[in-house]
Amino acid sequence: MRYSSDRSFRRQFEFLRRQFLQEGELPFADVLSRDTAQQALDTIEVAWNERIYTPLVTLRIFLGQVISADHSCRAAVARFVAHRISRGESACSSHTGAYCQARKRLPEKFSAQVARGVGAALDEKAKSDWLWKNRKVFMFDGTTISMPDTPSNQQAYPQSNKQKPGIGFPLARIGAIFSLSCGAILDLAVSGYSGKGQGEVSLFRQLWDLFGPGDVVLTDALMCNWRNLCSLQQRQVDMVTRLNKALRKADFRRGKRLGKNDHLVRWGKPSMRDID
Repeated sequence: MRYSSDRSFRRQFEFLRRQFLQEGELPFADVLSRDTAQQALDTIEVAWNERIYTPLVTLRIFLGQVISADHSCRAAVARFVAHRISRGESACSSHTGAYCQARKRLPEKFSAQVARGVGAALDEKAKSDWLWKNRKVFMFDGTTISMPDTPSNQQAYPQSNKQKPGIGFPLARIGAIFSLSCGAILDLAVSGYSGKGQGEVSLFRQLWDLFGPGDVVLTDALMCNWRNLCSLQQRQVDMVTRLNKALRKADFRRGKRLGKNDHLVRWGKPSMRDID
C-alpha cells in the first residue's frame, strides 16, 4: 500500500514538474509575485541593486533549476535567456557567473519569508468547507538537509558531532507548519543539527504563534509530551498525535472508555523535564 502511494506521489510530482517547465514562463510565476518578493525584502530589510538578476528572478530561476531534469547552472541560465527573448526583452549573457553570484547573495531569510507570504496568500483563498468542522487544522513536520562542505556552511550548520572532522557534511534541521486546507507551508524554522535548542521539538515551539484558539495541530509521535500538550491547551489549541512510547506507555485499563477507539485518561505532570 505504501509503495502504491509513493508511486502515485511521484507521478503527480512528475506531471507538475513538466507542467511548470513547459509553460514558457519561469516556474511559479502565478504565485511568486513582485509584491510578495518586495514585502519579503522589506521585512528582512535588505536592499538589492541588481537589475537583471533581481531576488524574485533569481529565486524563480533557482526553483526551475531544482525541478528540471538538468540541474546545471548553464541550463538554468539558458532557460532564462530564452524566457527573456520570448517576452521581447534583450538577451542577457549566457555565462553563469552573474546568476551564481546573485543566487549566493540571496539571504536565507528571504526565501523563508517568501514561503510564508505565498503560503498565507494560498491559505486565505481556501474555501470554508475545506476546514474540519469549521476549525483550522495545521500539520507540523521536520526534516534534515545536507549542503556543500564549505567553511561558511560548516560554521553556520556544523556537521553531526558523531562524524569525524573532514568526512561529514554540514547539516541543518527544518521544521514547518502546513495548512491542511491548502497544503501550503505557512511558517518554518531552521536550526543546526545538534546542540541545545536545535531539535525538532524546539523548532515546533518556535512556530506556535501561528496558532489561535480553536485550532488543531497534527504532529508525529516525537512531539507527544506533557509540556507540548499542556502548553497548547493553555492556548486553546488541540493537538492530535500518536503516543510517544519512548516517554510513556499506554495503560488502557485506567481512565474512562468513551467508545470504540475513544479513551479518556489523566496525564500527570512528569517529575523530569521533557527533552527538547
